[in-house]
Amino acid sequence: MINITLPDGSVKAFNIGSTPMDVAKSISEGLARNVISANFNGTTIETSTELATDGSLVLYTWNDDEGKKAFWHSSAHVLAQALEELYPGCKLTIGPAIDNGFYYDVDFGENVVSDKDFKSIENKMLEIAKGKHNFNMRTVSKSDALSLYKDNIYKTELIKNLEDGEITFCDHSTFTDLCRGGHIPNTGIIKAVKILSVAGAYWRGDENNPQLTRVYGISFPKQKDLKEYLELLEEAKKRDHRKLGKELGLFAFSQKVGQGLPLWLPKGAALRERLENFLKAAQKKAGYEMVVTPHIGQKELYVTSGHYAKYGEDSFQPITTPKEDEEFLLKPMNCPHHCEIYNNTQWSYKDLPKRYAEFGTVYRYEQSGELHGLTRVRGFTQDDAHIFCTPDQLDQEFKNVIDLVLYVFGSLGFENFTAQVSLRDPEKPEKYIGSDENWEKAEKAILNATKEKNLNYIIETGEAAFYGPKLDFMVKDALGRQWQLGTIQVDYNLPERFDLTYKGSDNESHRPVMIHRAPFGSLERFIAILLEHTGGNFPLWLMPTQVSVLTLSEKYENYGQNVLTLLENHEIRALIDNRSETIGKKIREAEMNKTPYMIIIGEQEEKENKISVRQHGGEDLGTISVDEFAEIIKKEINKTKKQF
Repeated sequence: MINITLPDGSVKAFNIGSTPMDVAKSISEGLARNVISANFNGTTIETSTELATDGSLVLYTWNDDEGKKAFWHSSAHVLAQALEELYPGCKLTIGPAIDNGFYYDVDFGENVVSDKDFKSIENKMLEIAKGKHNFNMRTVSKSDALSLYKDNIYKTELIKNLEDGEITFCDHSTFTDLCRGGHIPNTGIIKAVKILSVAGAYWRGDENNPQLTRVYGISFPKQKDLKEYLELLEEAKKRDHRKLGKELGLFAFSQKVGQGLPLWLPKGAALRERLENFLKAAQKKAGYEMVVTPHIGQKELYVTSGHYAKYGEDSFQPITTPKEDEEFLLKPMNCPHHCEIYNNTQWSYKDLPKRYAEFGTVYRYEQSGELHGLTRVRGFTQDDAHIFCTPDQLDQEFKNVIDLVLYVFGSLGFENFTAQVSLRDPEKPEKYIGSDENWEKAEKAILNATKEKNLNYIIETGEAAFYGPKLDFMVKDALGRQWQLGTIQVDYNLPERFDLTYKGSDNESHRPVMIHRAPFGSLERFIAILLEHTGGNFPLWLMPTQVSVLTLSEKYENYGQNVLTLLENHEIRALIDNRSETIGKKIREAEMNKTPYMIIIGEQEEKENKISVRQHGGEDLGTISVDEFAEIIKKEINKTKKQF
């Protein structure tokens, strides 16, 4: 017999050789019908895998993220089989599950796959799925694996990097593929599929390697789920920040300036400035001091911090000067600069904490194929801050930063989020710098603060930064998509590397603890996500133009200007449209520009010294005075913009 521990802590005894499906049946027939994957002692397995030892078992259904991952990973196998049958001689490479669906990278040789081929691929996948073929794992020797893929240079390369005895294949129907496992019971569970797009992708992401065709798809256990997803996808296209950014005149890109380097247009620059001022005001209340650091630094600075060793090869290459052996780097991170600001003065424990904040622009060389609007760029501005404190102050300072992040989210309408505690992977110590003792202290501090603030949190092992653990805020937008926004990190390592000290009450030198934090993360990515979350209908306090004053004709231009002045006196951002166009056209354009309120000025309004107010979307608020309207604006802003 073996003892199986379930997620609720209960322990059940089963015969050796029992499967996760047997365990599911022992709990309920309903669970057995819905379970599609499992995890045993931290490893994802099939529901048919025989269990031979005591251990912890988690059963996954479609409603679990890991269940979806197994579903989509299995669907990638079905896609691969369909492509092999439709395009004989094509070479398969890799096909993982992703956040929404799956893809497979394929070398099609002379064949070209485009959107006109999607339907035939979908039909072939459904034909295969209907066969209800079981997914079966088997171990294969290295020599047999190489023999099977002797004509596939991509699979051969993967196999050569694997250890003999650890190579596994997955079989279903007449198809087999190199695979580590984690599948649904059979293909019949796949009821709906959609090929979404094709794109070019270099083998292993290296521009020097052959270019492959990446086929993206998604699948569901019910046709209804696919229909809902496609509707969501259409809405997402309407909200695409690249589309909205162009329509609203916020930002642009220029090939002459360079890929991944956004140009902020006047409206976008004003939007950025408002976000910066919003956070600066909160930071001032919280005791932060603003600093400014250069866009470059000597290479040695980033060697000391460890950034060059970790990111140097993938970053912009060093800038040489006429002076021999002098090299500079475009700034990849702000933290080394802030360490040197701290080091500029000898501090006492009475002076701490020191909180340095900066909207600092940094530069990372992203592959051209990975660039995407504002969410993946080569130059971006972080709302960065670094807190240098004593170990005794760490807990309270960390909780204060959590409060600041929650204030930012609350004021911008991000109410649905999960806190992710990102810890190091103890199996891969080479990925990190610093002592085990410091890592343990830092991880404990984050977990304690997270629990004390009663955050809904999950733990992700292996997601820590190379210098310390972190608390990431995973936010769901209006379409239910999850984004990582805002991060707080505890760091004992950079203070060691930069020899940061303070005089303690014992008059001895001590090492401060460092907290890295960025509630926005980066302004570029934050604005992109905010655009898609709101569909361009930002909270009223953030809108570049809150009110458009629309005159019925030139006769009312003077009164319109008077209204504009009164609005500005109330600190309401307004523009006047006194063109000789129809009022209908002016309203349509104001609607397209997402202007929250429109004020209509005509004969009656001028006569009564009032304004007619129309809200974005068409609601008529009637004829009121400017003061009454100003009160409406004030109440709406107070409702959305939280107090810190």
